[in-house]
Amino acid sequence: MGRFVGWAMNYTRMVIEKEAPEEYGYDRIRYNLSESSIADQKLSDIGLSLPDLTLFYGEHRGDKELRALIAAQDPGISPDDVLVTAGAAGALFIISTSLLSANDHLIVVRPNYATNIETPRAIGCAIGFVDLTFEDGFAIDIGRVKAAMQPNTKLISVTCPHNPTGTMMDRADLDALVALAEAHNCHLLVDETYRDLSYGRRLPSAASLSTKAISVSSLSKAFGIPGIRIGWLTTRDAVLQETFLAAKEQIGICGSVIDEGIARGMLERRDAFLARLLPEMAKRRDIVQAWIDREPLVDWVRPEGGVVGFPRLNVDPGFDLDRFYRDLLEKHGTYVGPGHWFEMEKRFFRVGFGWPTEAELRGGLEAISAALRQ
Repeated sequence: MGRFVGWAMNYTRMVIEKEAPEEYGYDRIRYNLSESSIADQKLSDIGLSLPDLTLFYGEHRGDKELRALIAAQDPGISPDDVLVTAGAAGALFIISTSLLSANDHLIVVRPNYATNIETPRAIGCAIGFVDLTFEDGFAIDIGRVKAAMQPNTKLISVTCPHNPTGTMMDRADLDALVALAEAHNCHLLVDETYRDLSYGRRLPSAASLSTKAISVSSLSKAFGIPGIRIGWLTTRDAVLQETFLAAKEQIGICGSVIDEGIARGMLERRDAFLARLLPEMAKRRDIVQAWIDREPLVDWVRPEGGVVGFPRLNVDPGFDLDRFYRDLLEKHGTYVGPGHWFEMEKRFFRVGFGWPTEAELRGGLEAISAALRQ
């Protein structure tokens, strides 16, 4: 496992967090299309109220009933395979700091969630990027991942459904990545935060397929309750799970019994909640598609999961992108996630269609069209 001797973690704030709408100020944004989740839920929205809980130290692995609800979603996963964490971000931090050192190599399929890049950078390990391209439909190329492997590769990091494009790999590609990790005795990390928001097919949890696979998810994006900070990691490697538990205990011992109680209540309502949510999110995706169909200056790869897409601006090389984003916000009150949040060109941007109201979504899309023509 990774050990840090003689050097410190080199922390740097992530651009996506420095420029997050909550940092800029929600009151300054009229049409917020930068969010990557569904709309924030109130307890009353999901039929929950706070029980009269005893505020003790909870189970270090997470509430047993909560872990059972998570494990029940995939055959072959037991509650002991699940570790509840402070959001998916907490899970990703635990995984990176447990598995990686400055002597190790990591493969990141990019674009990717920023934590999957910045925490390994803070550790000082070498990162090999396999970049997805618009021209290939942001599809993963297993051959390129294989070619990027090195003798000291410890981890392969992917997201599926993909953040920020919303694309999905097929089952054959997932199986190929699992086989690659097994053949090279490394681990495969699959950030599955949007898996419950899959339109049509839904892939199995990677952790259910191999002891070399680690799955991460949370209740923040698909369930709209990021404020309770509940995520989890899943691995069937019992020894590795103990290491992850040790990391969690040293960071915060256990989670909040209030947060875990709310999470348990949400997952007990999971099927009914998703049955109402998915048709509405599919409708929102169609709204963006209809706008793109009539907007010649914007194109995208249609998302297959999640509530975000990653459109590309079809503009001339001399187009002032910085001015576009500035005018979009200052003159039109519209906020999107520019490509540099994901180490991509600024002519790409992430659009979130699940968080705003339908009227706000339509208003923000029309504002983009207007700002492109100023």
